[in-house]
Amino acid sequence: MRKLEGIFENETLRVIACRRSVRVFLDRPVEEDILRVILHAANQAPSAHNQQSWRFIVLRGKKKDELANLVNLKAGDFPRPSSALLRMASRSIISAPVVVAVANTGELISRGTELFQVEKEPAHDFFRIMEIQSSAAAVQNLLLASASLGLSTVWLGVLVLIKKDVLSFLGEPEGEFMAVIPVGYAVKPNSGPSKQPLEEVVKYL
Repeated sequence: MRKLEGIFENETLRVIACRRSVRVFLDRPVEEDILRVILHAANQAPSAHNQQSWRFIVLRGKKKDELANLVNLKAGDFPRPSSALLRMASRSIISAPVVVAVANTGELISRGTELFQVEKEPAHDFFRIMEIQSSAAAVQNLLLASASLGLSTVWLGVLVLIKKDVLSFLGEPEGEFMAVIPVGYAVKPNSGPSKQPLEEVVKYL
């Protein structure tokens, strides 16, 4: 077996190891052709029964700033720790030249009972989880594709606190999944946090 140190010989593994979350970006636009490449990579993610029940919403300029203002406004409804994280997210949205939001369409949930001929109540939870898994895979593809092309990103998970407000702003139906990812060129490299040793997170049976 090849030693772990050899992962940097493999470009895909190198990108996975080096990808970092970045919250402050240069005032430099993301080229349209590069944006389409990372969106294409996101759309290539595995999805439950190949239903691809996701939607990618691209925000720039005024619309992006309106989203940042919404997040900043809603931050006042939360206790200080959550409020501070929401305001930090708002600043990242403002800083980035482009933001990509990802939402479930709910199509797999609505079609699931017909697809598998199962009862509606257990089917809803089953397909809800599969939609979440599928869209999360699409986001990860987007993050890694961005890193491979010299772009930086951050998945603003704290916005789940105001998911309904964000989905309404995006013109999307209330769904089970929502992600907001600022994309751009980092002001400076980010070393990132250290990871737990494999011995602490892997269990062999």
